[in-house]
Amino acid sequence: MLKTQGFHRPPAPVTLEGHGVKLVPLGPEHAADLEAAAADGKLWQLRVTSVPEPGAAAAYIETALKGQQEGNMLPFAIVEQGSGQVIGTTRYYDFVPAIARLEIGHTWYARRWQRTHVNTASKLLLLRHAFEHLGAQVVCWRTDKFNFASQRAIERLGAHKDGVLRHHMLRRDGTVRDTVMYSLLAGEWPEVEKHLEYRLNLHHAG
Repeated sequence: MLKTQGFHRPPAPVTLEGHGVKLVPLGPEHAADLEAAAADGKLWQLRVTSVPEPGAAAAYIETALKGQQEGNMLPFAIVEQGSGQVIGTTRYYDFVPAIARLEIGHTWYARRWQRTHVNTASKLLLLRHAFEHLGAQVVCWRTDKFNFASQRAIERLGAHKDGVLRHHMLRRDGTVRDTVMYSLLAGEWPEVEKHLEYRLNLHHAG
């Protein structure tokens, strides 16, 4: 069990919903749906992500749940509320309870849901829960230097670009990537929340 320390309460499985999406605790029952989501766009072929290859979703989920059991991950399946379809996944991870720090990552969506309101809605739910319920003092993101779509998506949330960690991590193809780091502080959250709500209200009005 993760110690609370700087958090108000330890991160634990929870369902979050709003603006047409629902984030539910990831489980083995989601393997087939994640396979289908990854097949929409053959996302495993993208060099700058770690989307599971065909037949690998069950192991992908098992690894995420092992991280949850060890207290350093909290994975979700992302569900489109209208259809009830699993369209992707995301997670909290890299908890540092002593300073109430966590990261959001391992996020991907079926291609037809990319560049829609889904990422904004999912991040609004995750950030609200992190800051207002868990008591996080900072939420962070990391992404591949060449994952420009991910960088733009993070920056649209209002996150601050902290810098680049050079020669930081192995990619799936065995090459070494530079990692771009972003963060959002608790004191910045109220304004960012208003910004995200505004964007989602524009979407729903349209």
